[in-house]
Amino acid sequence: MRRPRERNGNRPHLCARHANRSFVNVTAAPAAPPPAPRPPLRFDRNEWAGAFGDLGTDLPLLIGVIAASGVDSAGVLILFGAMQVFSGLWYRLPMPVQPLKAFAALVIAQKVPGRVIFGGGLAIGVSMLLLSVTGLIDALARLVPKPVVRGIQFGLALQLATLALKEYVPADGWPGFALAAVAFAATVALLGNRRWPAALVVVGLGVAYALMFKLDPATAQRAAGLHLPAWHVPQPPDILAGALLLALPQLPLSLGNSILATQQVAADYFPERRLTVRQISFTYALMNLAVPFLGGFPVCHGSGGLVGHYAFGARTGGSVVIYGGLFLGLGLFFSQGFAQVVQIFPLPVLGVLLLFEALTLAALLRDLSGSRSELLVALLVGLLCAGLPYGYLVGLVVGTAVHYAVQRGWVAWGKH
Repeated sequence: MRRPRERNGNRPHLCARHANRSFVNVTAAPAAPPPAPRPPLRFDRNEWAGAFGDLGTDLPLLIGVIAASGVDSAGVLILFGAMQVFSGLWYRLPMPVQPLKAFAALVIAQKVPGRVIFGGGLAIGVSMLLLSVTGLIDALARLVPKPVVRGIQFGLALQLATLALKEYVPADGWPGFALAAVAFAATVALLGNRRWPAALVVVGLGVAYALMFKLDPATAQRAAGLHLPAWHVPQPPDILAGALLLALPQLPLSLGNSILATQQVAADYFPERRLTVRQISFTYALMNLAVPFLGGFPVCHGSGGLVGHYAFGARTGGSVVIYGGLFLGLGLFFSQGFAQVVQIFPLPVLGVLLLFEALTLAALLRDLSGSRSELLVALLVGLLCAGLPYGYLVGLVVGTAVHYAVQRGWVAWGKH
């Protein structure tokens, strides 16, 4: 095809000024989009509903560690609430704060004393700070592939669903089963409803059940009173014992779920924020460098908590600020009889909340449905995490090795 000519019969041309302008427009790289502004905090009914999305995970663990270790409940509750508020204000997202799960399981099983708990919390805080400031956490994030992260989330979903169905839902016998059925039906009907948030309805149902059938006014009256946390300085022998007994088993779970999986869920739900694993590990470290000195139980972020808050309506940090405020109130004014007072809340309702958190976590596997090999790796990792001692460490290592073996053609698993 012949090139069209200008009306003067000459070939098209541009003056130097226009030519330069044209060259710049064509070849210049597009500017990187500016970081998304931090969203304002909201405290509407959906943030209130989302605030309860992680209650089924946190509350039983806190009750268990207080009862098993004899630590002061005021310090545990107040610091737990304060860290929720800190996380909500720092991230402006429903970034959860949870008790360290492996820590809690060991404390409950072995009745570890408070001084070792505080020492272990300081040890894991220092460890995470070193991983963060040296950049080692970034290297780990580049090494661990997405199917392994999804598998870790799936393993956590299996554990949460098992806990909900085996321990919580049957806790009150046949009345509890009936209550759980009503709560389940309400959640299915209202999940995603912004006008009538499911979690508020379900928690309201649990409160009504507790007031009618389980409340002992004398116990509630004995629990009331102002209490403040006490200052505590971890000693070197307790730091060493806590590091070996508690922090070391916790680290694989924290790296997999609290850091890598949480960053992936944040990218799924809030891609405009572009949170990094270094940011998440840094706030994880800051919290655990503070809580041991005031008698708080060590805490972390967690993908399950973020999924739970989001699933029930939370979209800003207002949800975790609300959640933290509730624990601050319990710690300051009702910590004396906390273990007795909170047991009036029906476990079947907590089981329903926990089950939907697990289902939402498991549903994240759907973005691997286009690759059979990646989906198989994720399922393998999930089963290892949920079924083996130190399963999160085993799943992390085995899943990463299998993924790269498949990618390099050493293993044909999932290709046919």
